[in-house]
Order: sequence, then C-alpha cells, then structure tokens
Amino acid sequence: MSNANFKIISRGLPKKFAGIACIVALAAIATGSTLLARSNGAAAQAKTDTNVGTRLHLEITGGDPATPVEGASVYLRYLVKHRMGKDETVEMNLKTNHEGTVVVPFVPRGDVTIQIVAERWKPYGQKFQMTDEEQTVKIHLDKPPKWY
Repeated sequence: MSNANFKIISRGLPKKFAGIACIVALAAIATGSTLLARSNGAAAQAKTDTNVGTRLHLEITGGDPATPVEGASVYLRYLVKHRMGKDETVEMNLKTNHEGTVVVPFVPRGDVTIQIVAERWKPYGQKFQMTDEEQTVKIHLDKPPKWY
C-alpha cells in the first residue's frame, strides 16, 4: 500500500470509532438501567407476593354426625392477572387427608372457586373471597339424592 491509500483509510477511522464508541456507551447505559430496574422490580414483587397471599385451611365433613371425609378431591381455581400478556387461570387438584383437611400454603387474595368431589357424597362448588392472611373454610357435604 502506498502512503496515499493509508491517508484515505485513516481519515475515515476516527468517525467510525466515534460512532462505535457511542453505540457501546448507549448499550452499557441501557443494560445498567434495565438491570437496576429488574432488581428493584424483583424486590417490589417479592414484597407484594408475601403480603397478598392467603394460607388456606379446608375442613371437609359429611353426614349427620359430621365425620371427616377422607380422600375427597379438592379443586381450587383462581385467576392470576399479569400487567403484560394474558391473564392465566391456575387450577390445583388436592386430596384430603384422613382428618378431612387440606392446607394450601399460598392462594392470592380475591375470588377462589372451590369444588369438592368425593365418592358417595354430593359434589360441592362455590366461590369464596380470600381476604385474610390465614383463612379456614369449613365445608359440609350432603348425601346424594336417592335415585329411583
């Protein structure tokens, strides 16, 4: 290469480096601010998650002397709202223990649909409003109607 070619190439280099340096600086600033926002958002989300949930105790009984119903299927259904994107419906399927109880560690506050299906008992379903940190719901199942 001759000196003339070298001068032509070197004239454009400072402009290219300035543009690249500017782009790299903007990318670093944007990445730093998004990481800071994510860490602040995660901390805020952790605070709201612990404050907005309910620990739910369900006690399922049935019959005249109110005996515990063992092995009943308990279906919980609630809506989780998202700021961006679609809201999602969460469904849980649980079984009662030998004492007829189920403990759900976290249910968001708001409307929760509870359905219970147990062998030899009439199915049950109702919406409940979760408002407290810890809530107990007592449900009594009836005998099914007699079929003729």
